[in-house]
Amino acid sequence: MAAEEVTITIRIIRSFEHRNFKFLVYHGISLDQTVKDFIVFLKQDIPLRTSLPPPFRNYKYDKLKIIHQAHKSKTNELVLNLEDDDRLLLREGNTLREAGIANETEIAFFCEEDYRKYKVNPISSW
Repeated sequence: MAAEEVTITIRIIRSFEHRNFKFLVYHGISLDQTVKDFIVFLKQDIPLRTSLPPPFRNYKYDKLKIIHQAHKSKTNELVLNLEDDDRLLLREGNTLREAGIANETEIAFFCEEDYRKYKVNPISSW
């Protein structure tokens, strides 16, 4: 059986406080690869994206979290939902399929340290 390939939208979050993020769409992503392999792929691909400003290309992203799945409800949080980390944060040992990723899933890619700080004090600068 051939591996299922899906389209995934990645929300690259540079700053939670300033609501600074950009979107990238990836087609043909295999759900059988591990989350860790997908993070390595993103870390290699993002610096090569000339359409992104340098602050986005040269940042220390290290964590993925599901934002939204197709045909399901969306959160009202403008940057990233701060709840349900145990269910929505992707574990590196799982495959994308095991992590709950499906076609047209939107995933946030961010620095975990920044996320933890923002979660303690979720105040926006504007």
